[in-house]
Amino acid sequence: MVDGDPWQVLDFQHVKPGKGAAILKTKMKNLKTGSTQERNFNASTKFDAAQIDKKVATYSYESDGTYYFMDQETYDSYELSADQVDFNKYFLIEGMEVKLVFFEGLVLSLNVPDKVELVVAETSPAIPGAPSTQTKDAVTDTGLSLRVPQFIEQGERIIVSSLDGKYSSRA
Repeated sequence: MVDGDPWQVLDFQHVKPGKGAAILKTKMKNLKTGSTQERNFNASTKFDAAQIDKKVATYSYESDGTYYFMDQETYDSYELSADQVDFNKYFLIEGMEVKLVFFEGLVLSLNVPDKVELVVAETSPAIPGAPSTQTKDAVTDTGLSLRVPQFIEQGERIIVSSLDGKYSSRA
C-alpha cells in the first residue's frame, strides 16, 4: 500500500551510493488505475501489505468492450472493462476458469492460466523445403497474432503462453 492505493512492484533495484543511505528505485503499477510510475524510497521505508483477494470465476462473454464473469459458488456476476482485461482478452475462451483479483470488494484484474489452448484461424501454407526452425505468421480464433512453426496448419489447436503470447506446442 502506497498513498492509500494498492501497488504492484514490477521492477526494483537496491542502490547504495558512496555517501548517504541506500535507496530503492522501483517501477510500480497502481492496481486501481493501471498507471505505472517510477519512484524512489529509502531502503528503511516500511509498507503495509495490501489485502488482495482472489476468486475463481468462469468467463461468460464479452459485449461492447465489457467482459462478464460468474462465480460458480455464489453465482455472482462480475464485469471487467477492456482496460482491466487488457492483453488477457486474447486468451479468454467461453467457459474458461480464471482468477479475479479483488481489493476492498472491487475487481481489479484477472489472471488467466499460463498456457491456453487456441485454434489457428488464419495462417499461410507451409513453404516446401523450408527449415523446421523457420516460422510464419498466424492469427488465432481469439484474434492473437503470433509466429508459429511451418508445420502448423489452419484449424489446428496449439498451446500458447499467456505470459508473452508466444507459441509453445501443438495441443
